[in-house]
Amino acid sequence: MKVLLSVVAVGLIGLVAPSAQAADGAALAQKGGCVACHQVDKKFVGPGFKEIAAKYKGKGAEAALVKKVKEGGSGAWGAMPMPPNAGKLSDDEFKSVVDWILSQ
Repeated sequence: MKVLLSVVAVGLIGLVAPSAQAADGAALAQKGGCVACHQVDKKFVGPGFKEIAAKYKGKGAEAALVKKVKEGGSGAWGAMPMPPNAGKLSDDEFKSVVDWILSQ
């Protein structure tokens, strides 16, 4: 019986973890100011998060995107530059935001 309960508990944790990660990523995107220029489903000032995820899907771009979010950049999505965001979030928080964006 204890083994069965342990298996059920681990299964439930697995179901909750992705939604908790999504909530953390969304909250961190808000905290970091990302949503001032980006929305999930559509272009605002910058591309939508789903469009970013589609462009970089399967390309192993996480580290490059973390760097771009922190340092800013231009040219990947047109002439509008993205300002640097260093200091707004920790390195782990930037990684969580990028992971959340790529999961869209």
